[in-house]
Amino acid sequence: MLGLLLGFQHGRAVLPRGDTFVPAIALFVYAVSFSYAYVSLDAAIGALILFPAGQLSLQMIGIVRGIYPTPIQWAGLLLAIAGLVVFLAPGDTAPPLIGGLIMALAGISWGFYSWAGKGASRPALTTTRNFFGASLLCLLLIPFFGNADQIQPTGIALAVISGTVTSGLGYITWYAVLPRLSVSTAAASQLSVPAIAALGGVLLLGETLSTRFFVGSAMIFAGIGLTMFKWPGFRMPRQSL
Repeated sequence: MLGLLLGFQHGRAVLPRGDTFVPAIALFVYAVSFSYAYVSLDAAIGALILFPAGQLSLQMIGIVRGIYPTPIQWAGLLLAIAGLVVFLAPGDTAPPLIGGLIMALAGISWGFYSWAGKGASRPALTTTRNFFGASLLCLLLIPFFGNADQIQPTGIALAVISGTVTSGLGYITWYAVLPRLSVSTAAASQLSVPAIAALGGVLLLGETLSTRFFVGSAMIFAGIGLTMFKWPGFRMPRQSL
C-alpha cells in the first residue's frame, strides 16, 4: 500500500536509505516481538504491557539525551515502573513471564521507532522507507515458518487489512503528528489504547480482568499521567519533558 501510494506520487520506486536503518530495525523488532508475545497473552494484558513500555522507553531516551524530567515527572516514571512490576510479579493471575517480557521488548522498540520519527520532515515517505526496510528484514524469518496448512484465507485477508489500513496508513498519521508533540505528550497520547483493548477483549474475546490488572493499570496510568503534570507556578526547565 505504501509503496504504491508513494511510488505513484513520486514517479519512482521508494526504497530504504541509510537513515532508515535504525527505525526499520526498531519496527522489525516491534512487529516480531508483538506477534510472538500475543501467542500467550490476552489482548488487554498485552496492550497494558506494550504501551507503557513504549512510553517509558520514550521518557528514558529523552533522559539519556539530556531532556530531564521535573521531580513530579520522576515520581510518575517510578510509579509507572512499579505498576509494571506489580503486574508482572509471580502469582496465580500473573501473565506468562516470557510473553510479558517479549511484549515489553516490543514496547521498547516502539519507543525507539517513535523517537526516530521526531525528525521526520516527510512522514509518508519516511514511513514507507521504514516499512520496506522492516519487510526485507522479515525475510530472515522464513526458515522459522510453521506448517503452511495453518495459513487460512481469512487470516490472510485480515493480515492484508491490518497491514494496509490500520498499520500503513495509521503509521503515516503517527509520524505526521510526532514533530508537533513533545516527548511526554507523544508518550501519554496512547494511554487510551490499553483501556480500549481491555474493553474489546472483554466484549469480543470473552476475556476476564483480574484485581491485579486493575491495580497495575491504575498505577501505570497514574504514573504516566504525572509525567505530563506541571506544578502551579513552577518554572519548567528549558529542556523539560
